[in-house]
Amino acid sequence: MTTVVIADDHDMVRHGFRMVLSTQPDLTVVGEASNGNAAWDLVRRLHPAVLLADIRMPGIDGLELVRRIAATSDLATKVIVVTTFNEDEYVTRALRDGASGFLLKTSAPGLLVEAVRAALVGSALISPEVTVRLLERLRAGRETLQPDPPLTPRERDVAKLVARGLSNDEIGATLHIAPGTIKTHVSHISMKLGNVTRVRIAAWAWESGLVSRL
Repeated sequence: MTTVVIADDHDMVRHGFRMVLSTQPDLTVVGEASNGNAAWDLVRRLHPAVLLADIRMPGIDGLELVRRIAATSDLATKVIVVTTFNEDEYVTRALRDGASGFLLKTSAPGLLVEAVRAALVGSALISPEVTVRLLERLRAGRETLQPDPPLTPRERDVAKLVARGLSNDEIGATLHIAPGTIKTHVSHISMKLGNVTRVRIAAWAWESGLVSRL
């Protein structure tokens, strides 16, 4: 059973996240915190697999929680930032300091579940709106990746949809393939590109011309 702690200063947000996660038989919410200090105490006491943390909370903010947890050797907790603040500085700091995901609170419920599962296997899932903006920055900086990895036609189809910001469930529905199979395709694409993140897969699709416009 994967344990999750939710940290947000709004009761309705915590309740909503708990409801979404409770639909999954292998995920369980073991604690809630309405401020950063309480969240830090819960993480140190319970050692949850995943912490969902808002950025702006009373006491320690979400970005400081990311930094503290990453710097604490006996904590293996993955932190996913879930916020209303879609700002480049927050995204950059969170991912730089070790966050395992950056979601907007407007994201579909299924993306929250996918983000938790991605964090558990060492990936970082980012909201499509944020991904598109990061890709624009990569493109402006003329950053390039491996030009011609040996992807299969199906892997190229999946990479195109990753670049358009779709979740695994949405890609599966579009291609009429099970989400678990999509996850495997994404893993293979990542390995062929050099064990890169989902955002980097999207960047490659953009820079290589596989996707000409988002």
